[in-house]
Amino acid sequence: MFCSVADAGAATRFPIRAGRELIWPIMESAHYFSAQPAGPFTRKPLTVDLAGETRLLQTSSGIFSPDGIDKGTAVLLADVPAPSPQGNLLDIGCGWGPIALTMALRAPHAQVYAVDVNERCVTLTNENAGLLGLHNVSASTPDAVDPDLRFDTIWSNPPIRIGKDELHALLRLWIPRLAPGGSAWLVVQKNLGSDSLQRWLSAELDASFSVTRESTSKSFRILRIRKASR
Repeated sequence: MFCSVADAGAATRFPIRAGRELIWPIMESAHYFSAQPAGPFTRKPLTVDLAGETRLLQTSSGIFSPDGIDKGTAVLLADVPAPSPQGNLLDIGCGWGPIALTMALRAPHAQVYAVDVNERCVTLTNENAGLLGLHNVSASTPDAVDPDLRFDTIWSNPPIRIGKDELHALLRLWIPRLAPGGSAWLVVQKNLGSDSLQRWLSAELDASFSVTRESTSKSFRILRIRKASR
């Protein structure tokens, strides 16, 4: 059941129906996508399976999917091929680090960059990399990444609910930074606009990029964006 507009102040986890539109309350977006989320930064243990083994990590409130690997990320990690074994890899919207850590575990000779606007996520991803003894992970806010870096593989469960304009700006920032021959893999839920996002990417990117739907699983699409080799 959806809340009415009058209930918006009390809703933090469910969409509001306003006419024909579904609106995710500002409180949710502000909570996950703020640089400094509200509430105490209290670490708690998290046990998850990453790269075929059980790992003991840390999580906290005030981040996306704090209690484990969300469904979309699980689909991405299960369905995409191994990342480039070397070079630079990127996780856009790292949360507590499941994608970045998996990339680093599967490609120990590559350098993994993880970005998130949420400073709590940046801290947790760096700390979780330390817990796993991974020295090839660097998590930071987006503005701290060298703008001249190019990426051989990008994996992301992009933050669809930040809004279309913000999402498009995010993808305009990172997708053009694929290295020649590189690929970006995005997981997007069908009912949250995966097909329209695929069309937008195809129209937005220049002729050196190709955009394809690689698979569908559990209501999620995997989109692949390839940068042509020189």
